[in-house]
Amino acid sequence: MSDASADLADDVGEETAPKKKGSFLMGLLGVLAVTLLAGGGGAGLGIYLAGAIEATVTEKLKEKPADEPQLLYSGDMVLQPVGPVVVNVADPADVWVRLETAIVFPNGALENPEVTAGEIREDIMAFVRTMPLSQFQGPSALQHLRDDLNDRAAVRTNGKVSELIIETMVVQ
Repeated sequence: MSDASADLADDVGEETAPKKKGSFLMGLLGVLAVTLLAGGGGAGLGIYLAGAIEATVTEKLKEKPADEPQLLYSGDMVLQPVGPVVVNVADPADVWVRLETAIVFPNGALENPEVTAGEIREDIMAFVRTMPLSQFQGPSALQHLRDDLNDRAAVRTNGKVSELIIETMVVQ
């Protein structure tokens, strides 16, 4: 009997082994099918939502009237070139800066704009000569220079100059 029961156990063991292998493959196929279904559903939902968002944005752009750009100055303003300033900086002395600027002021605010531009050019030259090269470097250096030069132009003209515009700047 022990041989018969051993054969029976072997037969049962052989039958259960393929079932385990088959059930593992079926489970793997099930997981793969669910993954593909989820990926396809996600892609479909993404395409649908992208189209809906695009349609919404298009509608809002059609509804929004075109805004006219705001003008910084009215039509009664004058742009007077100051002229180029070429000067070396304080440190190192072999570095040169060339600035071309212009002043903006209301028409008739300055009695002699050419003379005022010359005085402002002199102020720019004196100011830049005191600056080291490190003050021309960095992301906010140009904005700080603009602010400083605007302040000097406003002081020179008692606030009659609205803005000093830096047209070009070369540091060499």
